[in-house]
Amino acid sequence: MPYAIVVVPVAPLRATAAHRSEMISQLLWGEGVEIINTAPDGWVEVVNQYDGYTGWASLSHLEEVPEETWLAPATHYLPEWSNEVLLNGQRMVVPFGCLLKGYTNLSAKWGNVQVALEEKPTILPPTGSPVNTRHLLADAMKFLNTAYLWGGRNVFGVDCSGFVQNVFKLSGIPLLRDASQQATQGTTVDFLQEARLGDLAFFDNPEGRITHVGLLLNDHEIIHSSGKVRIDPIDNQGIINADTNVRTHQLRIIKRFF
Repeated sequence: MPYAIVVVPVAPLRATAAHRSEMISQLLWGEGVEIINTAPDGWVEVVNQYDGYTGWASLSHLEEVPEETWLAPATHYLPEWSNEVLLNGQRMVVPFGCLLKGYTNLSAKWGNVQVALEEKPTILPPTGSPVNTRHLLADAMKFLNTAYLWGGRNVFGVDCSGFVQNVFKLSGIPLLRDASQQATQGTTVDFLQEARLGDLAFFDNPEGRITHVGLLLNDHEIIHSSGKVRIDPIDNQGIINADTNVRTHQLRIIKRFF
């Protein structure tokens, strides 16, 4: 099947082939997708190369590329909260953390699209490399006060799992898309008192289904996307909203990834 790269800053990934359909996730500029199905009016069903998430996207948001371009690893990412790039000479603002394939000398070539950068991007750590917790914390703090957005994966709007996925991505740790999927990764931390910066805490609903995730700053604070990306206290039972003093999430499990 054809391969493509996302060439708009943020592309909605929808449940069905319609603009009115629920946005279940987002595709970020520079991400690769595999096109697995087509529908009328320019809709294509795609699989996100980064996390395997499947949904419907507008073909106008994608540029078809050869398989070798799709297979090329992402080697760099855009480090600022917003970044100016040129696509075929036209200016575009792209959010923090977008990946770059085929980068060399402030440029990249994606099919018929020529990418030009004004500033040098940051090198993406290889998967499995040692994690610099200072950098991980700084990346997390760039999302602080970003509005919660169902399906969001960027600093202009993000959900809980999209937040931790993107922070971990920039430290070379691939996470799946949804909180329930992410909870199957990593190794279990038995007690909150043993938690350290970078561990992920997962929370369930009354039916026992994992519905929320946040990044632990230590054994008593967590940064997570709930209403907005915020820092709240956490104890053995779960999260307490720092503004209202109301318990909002019930702790289920803590996982360690590095």
